Amino acid sequence: MRITLITIAILIASISIVSAQGIGSGGTIKDDGRFAASTKQLNQFFRRFNAEESIDGNTRFYPGDSLYHNSSLRKGFLQVLFDNQTSGITPALKSQFAEQVMSEIYPQYLSFHREGWFAEVKTEFFFQGKRETANLILKIQPQGLGYEWVIDAVDFGPFRNLFDKPVGDEKDFLHPLSHELGFMNLRRAFQDSELPEAFTGSSFSPDYLSIFLYEMKKGNLRFDTVSDVRFHFFQIEGWYFEVSQFNRPGFNTGWLISSLVKLNPGDKETLQKFIYGQN
Repeated sequence: MRITLITIAILIASISIVSAQGIGSGGTIKDDGRFAASTKQLNQFFRRFNAEESIDGNTRFYPGDSLYHNSSLRKGFLQVLFDNQTSGITPALKSQFAEQVMSEIYPQYLSFHREGWFAEVKTEFFFQGKRETANLILKIQPQGLGYEWVIDAVDFGPFRNLFDKPVGDEKDFLHPLSHELGFMNLRRAFQDSELPEAFTGSSFSPDYLSIFLYEMKKGNLRFDTVSDVRFHFFQIEGWYFEVSQFNRPGFNTGWLISSLVKLNPGDKETLQKFIYGQN
């Protein structure tokens, strides 16, 4: 898949560049407020987070340029890459996050081509005569000499209760001497039981994406539209943040950090399962 739903969503975002006045003391960006609204592409979010472009967006910086990853420039960018109207992220948490990513000893940057981030795309499908929502998880992977977006997982409401494997004493099973009967008692699993998944191994986990694609190939699923796109980042050690697009009046618009969480041990895996709909 060379062009995916998420690629289209990014490409249709309009490009808007607004001039700024420069950087003052302490890395504060001095402008009329419109600067924050100019991060109209996700690729630009990467560049600004890393300090790899000029304030007005007209110049890209590369290794060897004097302003490439400049700490003052980067500090100014970080101040305007947050949703400051609705997110509720505290100034103290933002400060702690910025201090870590801009550490003189171990600064951290985002990389478009590195693992540790993915897209969540909310889509609408028609399934069995009803309109249903499907959350698709997409990630970047190498392809030939470049990269491509691929669908990694799906969370689809009609499939959530498709498998309900019982556990413990409630679980039906095949007797350990079933082989002596030529496994003729498989009738219990395939004909008599309404829960054939009860007879699978302890590591069994249904592959909902395969079922989703099968239903699509059979013509039972019909794509309608994309209703929302957001991105989840785990690339900064010990942190998670979400980037969403805000289209609203005012200056604090565009692709902004909408959620920021400092992770404790084990939080990353738990949060990823939640996003993937595996909770």
